[in-house]
Amino acid sequence: MNTADFIRSEDIANNTNHAMEEFWYLIQNDLRREYGEESFKSWIGKLEFVECNNHAVTFNAPTRFIKDWIVSHFEVKLLKLWRKYVPTVKKISILVPKLKKTVAVQDNKFSESSEKVGYLVGNTLDPRLTFSNFVVGSSNQFAYAAAKAVSEAKIVNSGSNPLFLYGGVGLGKTHLMHAIALDILKNNQSRKVVYISAEKFMYEFIHALRNNSIMQFKEKYRTVDILMVDDIQFICGKNSTQEEFFHILNALIADNKQIVISGDRSPSDLENMEDRIKSRLGWGLVADIHNTTYELRLGILESKVELIDVKIPQKVLEFLASKITSNVRELEGALNKIIAHANLTKQEVTLETTQQILHDLLRSNEKIITVEEIQKKVAERYNLKVSDMYSSRRTRLVARPRQVAMYLSKSLTTRSLVDIGRKFGGKDHTTVMHAIKTIEVLMNNQNEVSEDIRLLTKTLQC
Repeated sequence: MNTADFIRSEDIANNTNHAMEEFWYLIQNDLRREYGEESFKSWIGKLEFVECNNHAVTFNAPTRFIKDWIVSHFEVKLLKLWRKYVPTVKKISILVPKLKKTVAVQDNKFSESSEKVGYLVGNTLDPRLTFSNFVVGSSNQFAYAAAKAVSEAKIVNSGSNPLFLYGGVGLGKTHLMHAIALDILKNNQSRKVVYISAEKFMYEFIHALRNNSIMQFKEKYRTVDILMVDDIQFICGKNSTQEEFFHILNALIADNKQIVISGDRSPSDLENMEDRIKSRLGWGLVADIHNTTYELRLGILESKVELIDVKIPQKVLEFLASKITSNVRELEGALNKIIAHANLTKQEVTLETTQQILHDLLRSNEKIITVEEIQKKVAERYNLKVSDMYSSRRTRLVARPRQVAMYLSKSLTTRSLVDIGRKFGGKDHTTVMHAIKTIEVLMNNQNEVSEDIRLLTKTLQC
């Protein structure tokens, strides 16, 4: 029986936006699975849910271009999914609201603008994505500290300019970007902040070229105090956009203005990105967010549960933290799904219902990684023989990769320290424990090591 089977006609007739937003969570998860995270984020993810009445679901889109693309490519699928939950829905309505013009006064001396709210320009910020709501663990501690330092700095520190945050999908980069902007705007309202996705930056640049307004475009981005660009990998291969972006970087750095960039990989690994931009992006402070630990995932779930009025047994949270390891976004999506199910069916959350509701998601996370597979991939990465992983050789060229393999064996398998030691030539469990602690320290202090761990983890989980 699916979720829609629990809905009565009178429930639909008397729906609240809160209930419909829960449907929207479920539908978004379906769309992510069908179209993939990148496609979802680029298009469907831009929609803002407004309301659902008996016959129509209404959304807001940020631009007419995005609206037209969604109507052309996704409208039929959207309608089909909504009808699965609310059978009376007959159409999807997507609006492009006109941006209100505001004129700031006294200290906020902005001229009339259709995009500026206070001193924020560009994308809107989610007030929930603050530093206080960011759960810190060993995998993101350095990135968190770097972001906090930038947000609190009275003057720009050349050692952290630009600040480049990178990591896989759903690990918290965007959360930290929002937290930086919110903190700066709260504590120093005289500073002009631009927060924008690289995708939107490109669209604005193209629009400026077509409408002969390139000087206004340059003025907008070269007169800010803080420039924040999310998902910089989107402009890889976009030569004209890269050219303009490079000149903006140069101008802002020359004026000692803070730049914060996020991407899915380190600057040096951005494919089809000009070398001079890679060099600029790697000039300041580069901080990665690698895959979460079990403890961090459990902490994130416990933090979210504290903010809602639904009882979730601890064993359910522990189950989710152990089974859904790919990224935080998927983990939170799973929690939202079981909460929505509990609210709609008026049933309490149990481990059994959780396993039923998340059957498909759990199956997709079921890949079993073995110690032998880890040893093979690590040996390939460091140009060693697999036999070096369990040999008695202690040279640095062999010992460090072996420690990496031990760390990954503990992170990605359910093997005990004793079992892992046996797989590495009969090493004592204390040797394995020392290896794990050594790698954890190196990950926090050496970008090269943390990047190796991130890439190996990604390879093993694919």
